[in-house]
Formats: sequence, structure tokens, C-alpha cells
Amino acid sequence: MVELKTDTSIDAMHEAGQVVARALTAVREAADVGVSLLELDEVARAVLREAGASSPFLGYRPSFAPTPFPAVICASVNDAIVHGIPTAYRLRDGDLVSIDCGAKLGGWAGDSAISFTVGRPRPADLRLIDTAERALAAGIEAAVVGNRIGDIAHAVGTVCRAAGYGIPEGFGGHGIGRQMHEDPSVPNEGRPRRGLPLRHGMVLAIEPMLIAGGKDGYHEASDGWTLRTNDGSRAAHTEHTVAITDSGPRVLTDRGGSQAPRP
Repeated sequence: MVELKTDTSIDAMHEAGQVVARALTAVREAADVGVSLLELDEVARAVLREAGASSPFLGYRPSFAPTPFPAVICASVNDAIVHGIPTAYRLRDGDLVSIDCGAKLGGWAGDSAISFTVGRPRPADLRLIDTAERALAAGIEAAVVGNRIGDIAHAVGTVCRAAGYGIPEGFGGHGIGRQMHEDPSVPNEGRPRRGLPLRHGMVLAIEPMLIAGGKDGYHEASDGWTLRTNDGSRAAHTEHTVAITDSGPRVLTDRGGSQAPRP
């Protein structure tokens, strides 16, 4: 069942989303050659503590997971697509890092992800990240009243495929509200004008995931959480929590960029 949020609830979700935005900004600023993924997780924890927020990631255990998730961020490096568990691994020059973070504040959740490089970037990685960001922007642009879920999926997938990148099947965005994962599912590829109609009050996490090698294959790592590309190529992951409103899409996890403003 899809819950339509009131304008007051969307304002409250924006507060949670801004905690996530601050955490991701702090993590990105702290990320450097020699910094461990566990240290980045502690940076995010500090932001959540200061805001009085909790983590919907910490202790989360869906049906597929062998153990509860042990951190407040997912830290996926190089060929890891999503769900990477922070470890003592220390970042190296040229690493491509994807950080996913969530927060719960006042009973409402926010969820967002960024990808970036550490040290001297590879041009191919910068193209991959730029494409992920363009795919996210296209998905947000399609998130308007009168469109359907398929329009978001088509917008995201068109950008990814046009650039020659793969898309991991079965993984994408989702509804969000009181819980981090709610209905509906928001695929990263699909047919336009299909699926659930978009209405004022729907809140969605839109999250492109791209595989540089151009194929869609992935596998689960031995930790039972991390998804890695089958061909060893690099991956990027971006995400925003977006409210569907009669005035246009409202990005609740914006980090001061050029996304659609609050109506």
C-alpha cells in the first residue's frame, strides 16, 4: 500500500533528509587516501548523534541478509555496487567510493547516496559518476504528478543505457516515509506511461546504480551484503529522497546543489 504524505509530513521528512545530506557531506569531506571505511562510518554517526537522529541502516536485517547490518552507512568501493559494509580498508589513490546513508528523525526517514573519487581520479570514473548524476536528475525531472513510475524508470534507464553502462537487475528505488523501505518499487529501467500513477504526497527514493563494464551481471560477496560486478568493472550509485507535489518534485535530501527547489 502506498501512503500519501501530508504537506506537514513532507516538511518533517525534509528535516530528516537534511540530516542525511549533512552526513554525506561530512563523509565526503573526510574521505581521503589512508582514511578507513570505519572512520567514515564514525563521521556519519557523529552527524546523526548531533542531530538527535537514529540510523535505519544500523541493525537492519531484510530476509536475504545473514546478519543485521552493522553500520550507519553503506560504503561500496570500486567494483562494489551497493550495500558495502564499512571495514578497516583504507582508501587508496584513485578509488571510486559510493556512500549510502539514512536517518530517522521525528519518526520519518530520509535516504540518499553519492559517488566520488579519492586522490587522482580516473577519467572513466568521472564519466561514470557524471552519468549516474544525470540519470538521477532525469528521474527527478520525471517525478511529477500525472506521470507514472514507469516514466521515472524510463528516464533513469535511458541515460544509463545511452552511455553504455549496465544496470543491476532487481535493484532500484523505493517508497519511503515512516519506514526506510515502503511501496512502491522504483525500477531503474522500464517503459514509459506504465505503472502506478504519481500523485501529490508520494515520496520516493530514486537511486540509479550503474556498472561501467556495460553488462548487468552482479553477485553477492561472502559477507552476504555487498553486491559486486561480475566483470570486476567499477560501479556508481546516486540517490535522493523526492516528494511528488503539485508544484513539482521536491528533493528532501538536497545538498545545496541545483536540484528542484522547494515549492
